[in-house]
Amino acid sequence: MNRTDRLYALVEELRAVAPEWRSAAWFAARFEVSSRTIERDLSALQQAGVPIYATPGRRGGYAIDVQHTLPPLNLSAAEAAAVATALAADTAAPFTHAGRSALQKIVAVLGDVDAQGVRELASRVRLFDDAEDRPAPSAVVERAIVARQVLDLTYCDKAGTSTRRAVEPVAVLGVRPHWYLWGWCRLRQEPRSFRLDRIGAATMTDEPAPDRGLDPAELELAELVGRGILGT
Repeated sequence: MNRTDRLYALVEELRAVAPEWRSAAWFAARFEVSSRTIERDLSALQQAGVPIYATPGRRGGYAIDVQHTLPPLNLSAAEAAAVATALAADTAAPFTHAGRSALQKIVAVLGDVDAQGVRELASRVRLFDDAEDRPAPSAVVERAIVARQVLDLTYCDKAGTSTRRAVEPVAVLGVRPHWYLWGWCRLRQEPRSFRLDRIGAATMTDEPAPDRGLDPAELELAELVGRGILGT
């Protein structure tokens, strides 16, 4: 068994017995390698973001948090290349950095033949875009949306006026060709949207954003434009 297959098997074994533990010695006997090799493999999985936890001591071992993992994905070369192409198509889209990290994990668990197929197919995809370069959204904004924490940011509106605002983030809205942060603006005391490329410095505070019942999925685009929320 090569290392890629062993890493895959380690995760699958931990998922199968979760929330029970498996020791490095147990894995070493199972895969006919040394305990040190198993410990290096598990450490590599942890560094890659797999939620594996260790308990020290003679009866300690390793376990995985199945609530924060996905089951195995059997992607073809074309499917993996499609993910890569979608990520490359719009570098200004939200969570682009997280998407690229996910793609690296996908390629890492593919077999050598499949991974080579992905690279070969991706090399035959070319994207030409004559639009102006658009900066990627701030990773701080992305983390605040996920954590639902209040953002402290500076924003330059369409008139060129820069203001400092506290914003309770709710979601990201895409209205081509721009992306917007949708949330409650404490400066204006109403829901507002902010073009991501006009957000300057942004800091995620320690304050949780309260639930104000804002649901962007229920809002009509015409209403947003009519109220002057989009394009501020």
